[in-house]
Amino acid sequence: MKPIFTLLFSCLSLLVCAQRSLTWMPDLGNGFYKNPVLHADYSDPDVIRVGEHFYMVASSFDAVPGLPILESKDLVNWKLIGHALKRQPPFQHFAKTQHGNGVWAPALRFHKQEFYLYYPDPDFGIYLTKAKNPAGPWSEPVLVEAGKGLIDPCPLWDTDGQHYLVHAYAGSRAGIKSIIVIKKLNAKGDQVINEGQILYDGHELDPTIEGPKLYKRNGYYYIFAPAGGVATGWQLVLRAKNIMGPYERKVVLSQGQSPINGPHQGAWVNTASGEDWFLHFQDLGAYGRVVHLQPMKWINDWPVMGTDADGDGIGEPVLTFKKPTTGHSSIVNPAESDEFNGSQIGLQWQWQANPLATWSFMNQGKLRLYAIKAPDSAKNLWDVPNLLLQKFPAPSFTVTTKMKVALNAKRSNEKAGIVVAGLSYANLGIQNKKDGLYLVWGICKNADHGSRETVREVTKLNGNEIFLRVEVSAGAKCRFAYSEDGINFTTLEEDVEAQPGKWIGAKIGLFCTGGQQTNDSGYVDVDWFRVEK
Repeated sequence: MKPIFTLLFSCLSLLVCAQRSLTWMPDLGNGFYKNPVLHADYSDPDVIRVGEHFYMVASSFDAVPGLPILESKDLVNWKLIGHALKRQPPFQHFAKTQHGNGVWAPALRFHKQEFYLYYPDPDFGIYLTKAKNPAGPWSEPVLVEAGKGLIDPCPLWDTDGQHYLVHAYAGSRAGIKSIIVIKKLNAKGDQVINEGQILYDGHELDPTIEGPKLYKRNGYYYIFAPAGGVATGWQLVLRAKNIMGPYERKVVLSQGQSPINGPHQGAWVNTASGEDWFLHFQDLGAYGRVVHLQPMKWINDWPVMGTDADGDGIGEPVLTFKKPTTGHSSIVNPAESDEFNGSQIGLQWQWQANPLATWSFMNQGKLRLYAIKAPDSAKNLWDVPNLLLQKFPAPSFTVTTKMKVALNAKRSNEKAGIVVAGLSYANLGIQNKKDGLYLVWGICKNADHGSRETVREVTKLNGNEIFLRVEVSAGAKCRFAYSEDGINFTTLEEDVEAQPGKWIGAKIGLFCTGGQQTNDSGYVDVDWFRVEK
């Protein structure tokens, strides 16, 4: 049990960390903000306003829980409040890692006093889940339309009573791409009822058009959609007087002379005071797809985003700007650190597949992770589902964790520690051997291609408590360190550059694995996991 002063410090630390990031604060505190407003991998953001509150959803791919839900009162300060998917269907399929698969770009809407969340799984089809409260609980997903390659859905309930769904296609599954189609929905919004038609073919001017968001304003139907590729594209808007077209085309946001590549898929939202804003993502490689906020205004019924110095209607992203006028000024950020003092782990954590109940337990102010046997097919940690990971939260940050190891002395293949995970990965962990516990350093390049992890023995440990640290600096350079007293740290000489995952940024977190089935696995008790500048 932790001493009382440690408990008090931990509770205070948890409270502060739950409200304010120690690594990235977009709110400048003077009425202005800086981009990105979320320096973390919340790709394909969709945003709505309900009353004075804004809600965001993002892609989550194979991570569980999935479909993160964030809340804000000013579009700058965001708090993670829950997930719409506690487990991802089909359950057996997602019982193992499915890198790059699963939840692609979702759409969130508020209709008839309910939150409707449409999301695509490119291998199975388009799903719908609903909730009265955005923090949950969310209903079990219903398959709106089955099929391969159906991606990026967005609904519209029209004023004439008709219900529509637009979406794009993934060429990798459907064999076609660069088109936007529209289909009719039934009255409940949970079934597509016709084969639909093409609204826009982007092959000539807008290759790889995707991520459509459908709106209606001033008698026009609008489709906001990115084109030209994630890292190199632009934001397009289509408009028409008839929902079936024909649609006019206009590029409204591009990189221009700014350092913001893309800029890619996002959402239009307005404030209660009538201001218009656009949120989109930027691909930053190992840091993932971070979220930017752009001012927006309407000129001649076309949206103009960011700054438009030459007046041609094509905006460039801003780096800093005056905050939205909402009357709210509280600074809050998604949680990063975790003291593990509650009954559940923090919302920032995700597994790499649908979890089993035996993977982890909360235990007297600690998180216990069991040394679960890796799948027989796993060649390295890339294929291990019980990695507990979270997003990179800033360009530079330091993670330190304290753990107590109780690995099974009869088996030399149990290992636990800290990992930076991506297409290539690195970890610093504790492994049990016949003569005691050893600190081991593991690197696996091209893990996604089945490469074997290279493991080097660092030192034999004197006890079973260890402090592990990763310092991440600009360029996603990672340096690992360890300490047996929590004061004097020994830094490993070799830096490792973090690599992105499949459609996602690198992640950092914890692992505890075994190499054989047993009736009494070893474990590690993680006292805390702290993310600081």
